[in-house]
Amino acid sequence: MKNRGREAKTSRSKDGTWTKKNNKSYFGFKKHVKVEVITKIIREVAVTTASTHDNAIDLFKPGEIGYRDKAYTGVKSKALGNGSMKRGKLSPKEMLRNKRISRKRCRGEHPFGFMTRCMKSGFTCLTTNGRVFVQQVFVCAAYNLYRVKFLLKSSVSSQKI
Repeated sequence: MKNRGREAKTSRSKDGTWTKKNNKSYFGFKKHVKVEVITKIIREVAVTTASTHDNAIDLFKPGEIGYRDKAYTGVKSKALGNGSMKRGKLSPKEMLRNKRISRKRCRGEHPFGFMTRCMKSGFTCLTTNGRVFVQQVFVCAAYNLYRVKFLLKSSVSSQKI
């Protein structure tokens, strides 16, 4: 067990960082994924420290359409939010727009909810960014296997009808 995580003699994390969300402090890492809109299959994974802002990571290639929250447009994205999420008040036009695209946007959140709720993957005891990345790649692969099984099962049952 010695010589783990930059030759650490302790299990204390070397790469994890602190961040605050809603006046609550969190320590560790964040997982970022690119999900197909129709099938909810995860195509790309990235792991960063907790203090890295979501806006700094953009897994979408130029020209690809990605649905996500208005506040997180990505570094390379040309889409600009108008600050309505920070204001807290949405105009009726903005509320209708959010309602229209929420079905597509929520598909990007489904994997996180499923992995946290059903696979208990919300926490890790690993201490370096590389090890956490490998762990999360396996978690995403397990999620993809579940989705493929679900999609095959649903396509077979729809053919019987």
